Amino acid sequence: MSLEIKVPPVGESISEVVLSRWLKNDGDFVEMDEVIAEMESDKATFELPAEKAGILKTIATEGDTLAIGAVLCTIEEGSSQAVSSSAKAAEKTTENKDEPKPALTTDKAKTYASGVPSPAAAKILTEKGMDSAGLTGSGPGGRVTKDDALKSGNLKPEETLPVKPEPAKAAIIPPVAGSRNERREKMSSLRKTVAKRLVAVKSETAMLTTFNEVDMQPVMELRAKYKDKFKEKFGVGLGFMSFFTKAVCEALKDFPSVNARIEAEEIVYNDFADISIAVSAPKGLVVPVIRNAESMSLAQIEKAVMELAVKARESKLTLEEMTGGTFTITNGGVFGSMMSTPIINAPQSAILGMHNIVERPVAVNGQVVIRPIMYVALSYDHRIIDGRESVGFLVRVKQLLEDPSRLLLGV
Repeated sequence: MSLEIKVPPVGESISEVVLSRWLKNDGDFVEMDEVIAEMESDKATFELPAEKAGILKTIATEGDTLAIGAVLCTIEEGSSQAVSSSAKAAEKTTENKDEPKPALTTDKAKTYASGVPSPAAAKILTEKGMDSAGLTGSGPGGRVTKDDALKSGNLKPEETLPVKPEPAKAAIIPPVAGSRNERREKMSSLRKTVAKRLVAVKSETAMLTTFNEVDMQPVMELRAKYKDKFKEKFGVGLGFMSFFTKAVCEALKDFPSVNARIEAEEIVYNDFADISIAVSAPKGLVVPVIRNAESMSLAQIEKAVMELAVKARESKLTLEEMTGGTFTITNGGVFGSMMSTPIINAPQSAILGMHNIVERPVAVNGQVVIRPIMYVALSYDHRIIDGRESVGFLVRVKQLLEDPSRLLLGV
């Protein structure tokens, strides 16, 4: 009996995967639980084990996009000895195919020697009403050439065929100084899947973006004052991400629709905050999740962020660590971005974009002063979040960051 191996479920909201590569070949004998292929979703790469021992018969090919539950291959009854015998038979067949082909037969050679004309010679002989029989060809194997046909009668060469005008010479383009090389690379399966999902989000949601600016001086002063004691006590640095995550969790309590999602004709509200943090990894952007961030301290958030970032850089994140988030934070500021409109991480309904901090002149109590300012952006699905809620949420985040003592007091 044969066993069908199907694409397994790999996480919430993932409906298809890409077959990256086969680790075993069609016809190979595989052991039970032996890894036979690598698969990729838009979130991670995972391995596919054999569910029983036998002979592998592949169905899908590398690079195919497959729905969850689609058949990848079958495993037939058989042993490693049977595979070895089959391989030897195939090798013998291949050797026979490599034998040299027979040379040109004597009859074929005689035919050429009797005056077979080339196409151009045949055209000339037809126009002259002549036959090639009896002509001595000067071409290979006695083949009658165009020159032979021209010399066979009284017709002059220039009278045989109309002279074609010489083609016009193409304009000479002067060379351009510098390198003009191009380099092409096939898109990775992960990149193709991410691109497909991002386009789907743009077309399937009513996405809008609202902006605000945050005076980061209070947070920066608090970090400068306590960063040494904080690291000494908790073993991690005090970064901006923990402040933003804490501020977002507090704001989500006041604006629950920002923490919700649409499923069919229902709105699903969450009484917890699983915050997805966008992290740059070797294969591209990944979004691991901090579970129940609303109940965590600044130190706990910093530790979680550090652990997930290390796993992302080492490509060790699991599917469970990258699925199920309710809200996303992305920090383009680490790359120098001043302003952007981040794309929602489906099936979530909103995403907060952080940007770089730049000293700018601002008015404070009637005076123009220089302050470290960060622009923040909230992209949201207008189908579920109204303008009042989106603006109110972002203003609440701004208030908490400009007065970080509120994060500790919850006011």
